[in-house]
Amino acid sequence: MLRRKMKHGKRYQEIAGALIRNGLGYLISDFGLVELLPFSQGKTSSPRTAHRSTGERIRQFLEDLGPTFIKLGQVASSRRDLLPESIIVELEKLQDNAPPFSYDEVKEIIKEEFGSGVDDLFAEFDAEPLATASIGQVHKAKLHTEEPVAVKIQRPNIRPIIETDLEILEDISMSLESRFEWARDYQLREIVDEFSQAILSELDYYHEGRNAERIAKQFEDDGTVCIPKIYWDFSTKKVLTMEYIKGRKISEFFNGDVFGYRRKTISDRLIHSMLKQIFVDGFFHGDPHPGNLVVLPGDILCYMDFGMVGRLTEETKYHCASLVIALMRADSNAIIKSVDALAEIPDDADLHMLREDVEVLREKYYDVPVSQLSLREAINDLYHIAFKYHIRFPADLTILGKSLITIEGVVESLDPEFSLIEAARPFGERLLKERFRLGRIAQKGWKTFLDQVEILLELPKNLRDISKTMRKGKFRMEIVIPDLHLFLEKLDRISNRLSFAIVLLAFSIMMVGLMVGTSISGQSSLIWKNPIIEIGFGVATLMLLWLLFSIFKSGKF
Repeated sequence: MLRRKMKHGKRYQEIAGALIRNGLGYLISDFGLVELLPFSQGKTSSPRTAHRSTGERIRQFLEDLGPTFIKLGQVASSRRDLLPESIIVELEKLQDNAPPFSYDEVKEIIKEEFGSGVDDLFAEFDAEPLATASIGQVHKAKLHTEEPVAVKIQRPNIRPIIETDLEILEDISMSLESRFEWARDYQLREIVDEFSQAILSELDYYHEGRNAERIAKQFEDDGTVCIPKIYWDFSTKKVLTMEYIKGRKISEFFNGDVFGYRRKTISDRLIHSMLKQIFVDGFFHGDPHPGNLVVLPGDILCYMDFGMVGRLTEETKYHCASLVIALMRADSNAIIKSVDALAEIPDDADLHMLREDVEVLREKYYDVPVSQLSLREAINDLYHIAFKYHIRFPADLTILGKSLITIEGVVESLDPEFSLIEAARPFGERLLKERFRLGRIAQKGWKTFLDQVEILLELPKNLRDISKTMRKGKFRMEIVIPDLHLFLEKLDRISNRLSFAIVLLAFSIMMVGLMVGTSISGQSSLIWKNPIIEIGFGVATLMLLWLLFSIFKSGKF
């Protein structure tokens, strides 16, 4: 970790400076950044931020640090199981805006990726981008076959910047886990690792293209939903060429009817297409905000931008459906059972208090007409309980929760009388029926039987292998020492300080010997006309003072 801090020292100082500017300087010590700061930056607050809330300060801090930290905030905005609502609200305001990069750089990237120039690949190519973001920007173009396309191009040299920031985030998460129990409880390093995988996946446009095609396949027989076509011959990891869709943004329909379009039809198609992705196919658009939804003539709904997607296994889909049904039925036992199947309830959680809080939640929704229930409110209440008891949901489930909350907000803007939870009920009941279908039970039972038979058949061989290994004296046990890296880091610090002390002692002995020898011989101590003893004494004094300062600063004198 120390090697990384030295390697990325400038970026660490930028992070510390952003913390100070936004009134979060008290976190510098927690993040382990104190030793990298110049003495002039030792202050921990800024008077300009006194009037802002903690959530506002965090949002501004992330925006100041650029693409990696903005993406971190956007991902964190879905983690209502980890963060309080006041911070979530601010993180949802994060703007992924960035100045465009030049057309010359666009042409250079295309040349590097394809070995051909823009004019060779495209009949037309607009120099001005349609949209810009921190990771890339989109240009309108036309193929030589006259098909209009949108070309998404990754920002130059963005990968090394993001990889550096991810290494720093990993180090900070390790530092926080070593200092605070809450960081260990939430397994902060695992969360950072999940985030790293997500953002590195977004840097590979092949992933986004495959996501688009997979969702397009779900609607290949549905003429009411449109997914842009991917042109693979004109796509690489850094360039993604897709069908250009010209339609109306769905936000244009929020304030009233638009001639030639039916708001209720658009609302129905949006909610049913999302529920189909989630509960039927188990692979869904992870960020269906209004900017990623376009409406074509005929009320055809078009999804855009597939950088973030969610995945649900058959088992997870079933438990999600069970949770939806339990929330509608206000069944406390079923809610706890579903949450326990979906999430990680800590071993030290107070189950009695948890049940009481779920009972309060049940009372809140008891005997309320389905048409009046808000899935967004129910999910937020559930996340509030999860946050209180440190219950951690898997990443895909938090993406699911955010998607449902976002969709309900869009649907309410289109059709205030529409009930998402009522629309979701048939999908949940369908999954429950499918779970208990006789054929499915028989299939699962047969698979379980075959797995057990395979284990029994391999048992004699496994016992022979163990016996043979023990006879050879090669039976090996693996002992896991938690936080071994922290122990090694502390040991490294101790050895460095010990080495410094030994060097100081050796230097002092040398200087004493020189002084004694000079006094006995009566000769001058000048070397090349320099008073070497006086200089050496000054150096030794400075080294001693630095050693004492380091010891007192560590607080472990």
